[in-house]
Amino acid sequence: MKTLKYITFTLILATLFISCGGGSDNEPTPVDPIAPVVLDPAAAGLVFPEDNTECNEGVINANDETKSTVTFQWSASENTDSYEVKIKNLETGSITTATSTTNQKEVSINRGTPYEWYVISLANGTSSTANSETWSFYNQGQGIENYAPFPAVAISPQRGSTISSANTTITLEWSTSDVDDDIVSYEVLFDSAETPVTSLGDTTETSIEATITAGTTYYWKVITKDSFDNSSNSELFEFRVE
Repeated sequence: MKTLKYITFTLILATLFISCGGGSDNEPTPVDPIAPVVLDPAAAGLVFPEDNTECNEGVINANDETKSTVTFQWSASENTDSYEVKIKNLETGSITTATSTTNQKEVSINRGTPYEWYVISLANGTSSTANSETWSFYNQGQGIENYAPFPAVAISPQRGSTISSANTTITLEWSTSDVDDDIVSYEVLFDSAETPVTSLGDTTETSIEATITAGTTYYWKVITKDSFDNSSNSELFEFRVE
């Protein structure tokens, strides 16, 4: 009888052990959910205003005839939730930023003024962005028959770069364009002063030679002239010689 009671007691203990969590080593390990993959946004393609053209489709503002509202348009880019439109006034250097969740945005800008613009693609869940190309255009102004050239853009040396002091001369290169396609010459101001006044002379080419000295920072700008005596001043470019 004692043996039977012992066996019965042992079976009860075993049953309690199993019901209270025995055999937990065989339970499946919880699996963490997989985080969704966020793809980087792609660059948008610019559509309007077109590059190196006159924009004449803006709506003149009723309360300020010096401004017009232009609808900036671009192609929608992949993996993109929103866009930033950057519009730079090439006369003042001021930048206007507009945001959109579609592939267009209406922005009020000055008339008779040169601009450049580009679009930044943004995506939720990532800090990565993608920039479109940069286009230039003139926003049409009242009674303008001939437009000044777009301000020149430095090609070489690149702005803020440091170059080798192995040579005593350097070739300054730039690019520009004109709605009327009547550029006649360029004047280059080049100096070690932050406001360059020394002229390297006029040229019909988009490059010119300059003499340099080691350990010096140089500043330069380009004045672009057209056949109607219109002109435009570039931004100030700088580089350092080792």
